Amino acid sequence: MQISKDTFDLIVIGAGINGAGIARDAAMRGLKVLLLDKGDIGGGTSSASTRLIHGGLRYLEHGEFGLVRESLRERETLLRIAPHLIRPLPLLVPIYENARRGLWTIRAGMLAYDLLSAGKLLSSHRMLSPTQTLQHSPGLRSKGLRGAALYFDAQVEYPERLVLENVLSAAQYGASIINYAKVDKILADDGKIRGVEFTITAEDVDAERQSANAPVVINAAGPWIDRLLAETGVGDSPRLIGATKGSHLIVASFAGAPKIAIYAEAATDRRPFFIIPWNGLYLIGTTDIPFAGDPDHVEIQADEIDYLIEETNRVIPSAQLNRGKILYTHSGIRPLPFTGEQEASSITRRHFIRQHLCGNLFSIVGGKLTTYRSLSEETVDLVCKRLGMNRPACMTDRVPLPGAAEMDLSSFKQKVNQQGLPDALHDRWLRIYGTRAVDLLNLIGEDPSLSEVLDAETGAVAAEVVFAFKHEFAQTLSDCLQRRTMVGLNSTRGLAAVDAAARIAQRYLGWSERRMKQEIASYLQIVNSKQ
Repeated sequence: MQISKDTFDLIVIGAGINGAGIARDAAMRGLKVLLLDKGDIGGGTSSASTRLIHGGLRYLEHGEFGLVRESLRERETLLRIAPHLIRPLPLLVPIYENARRGLWTIRAGMLAYDLLSAGKLLSSHRMLSPTQTLQHSPGLRSKGLRGAALYFDAQVEYPERLVLENVLSAAQYGASIINYAKVDKILADDGKIRGVEFTITAEDVDAERQSANAPVVINAAGPWIDRLLAETGVGDSPRLIGATKGSHLIVASFAGAPKIAIYAEAATDRRPFFIIPWNGLYLIGTTDIPFAGDPDHVEIQADEIDYLIEETNRVIPSAQLNRGKILYTHSGIRPLPFTGEQEASSITRRHFIRQHLCGNLFSIVGGKLTTYRSLSEETVDLVCKRLGMNRPACMTDRVPLPGAAEMDLSSFKQKVNQQGLPDALHDRWLRIYGTRAVDLLNLIGEDPSLSEVLDAETGAVAAEVVFAFKHEFAQTLSDCLQRRTMVGLNSTRGLAAVDAAARIAQRYLGWSERRMKQEIASYLQIVNSKQ
């Protein structure tokens, strides 16, 4: 894409959930928007979360009632505008003798949670006896069990897709999107922002330097915020990010594995952690450790693995997890506000919009996946005010994301069957693409060979690879498998499908033999470095 010398109203740096949400909101209000990311859409912190859309039950401990209220409101909004990606999730909170959070503490927290979410779509909590608790999850340790609370939050199985759909919506409303575009310099004259210089580094193009003009720039680079400011010539900023690392284990089903999510208190440090059914597997996490390293190189440490294994085996004695049962891990950096020596778990999850001395440059600090939409609304309100624009009010709380558009599901399933495709593919497509699955069906209608299965475990087909590159901004095989088709999140991390996917790209997208081999090698390197 050649945009040098184009003038925009707003340039957003960072295509994680916050940047994507800001771009969508701004474009929907008629602003001319450019969204840039040095890597792939949703490839940073957004893809390394616990994959929950939640009200923040534990934030009540720190008295952050406003954040909990906002989170619960946004949870309800996201359940409405993205029901294909976000679904209710029951969680069981077992309560044991001598725990930091006893029976009455948990009961009081649950009552407050229900009160703050009055009028919500999800059911209120229930307190369970020890017998009832074990009926829900027989594998739980029974010794010292005093009961449990059963409540509902929501799960976003694939936050990568939530980010992508915000970007797709932004593009539908006219935003320009460029991933693999590293911002080299933020341009300002006499303290007045005038745009950015950036280098496009996509696999299929030679490095290309470009510039774009805009009177407002939003730094939504997450953990990279401070680094971006330092590298692009903004020298007036104090440290903004006090990052912490969160790590997770991904395992197959195990003895005593719960059918619903477990939200338990760790004995080691009294922090809550999750054991969550996810993607046909189990996600266990998370840790919360101060991090001062390079956000581009973050990985789980041995003590984090030991901590999560030991705590899981304590809560579910029959699990007998060990390192050999870990399929893979993922770690991410929370871009929390810098607070000095404050304990990591007590740092606020609220967001802040920091203005810099060079005029209309703003950095987005903190925030959480659940509240990205309200953060975006606040940011775009500020942008419109700074530009002196009288724009329409925010519509993102009412307009569904692209995959949530209305569709006759019975008619769609009939068409899937007419194409000779299995019912499982129908269910998979709706879970990942929502109603945009119609476009996949149309691709197969035009070329039946695109119904070729590329991954036996997930049932993904060739059309999904073509769709990822032609319609979803994928640039690399990793983008396609890990953040579009989601094949890269199966039990083998997509290793059984990588050759087939590359051959499909060669056949339908014109990749050379050299590029196909390079993409395979790059994917293997990425996956093997994050085991």
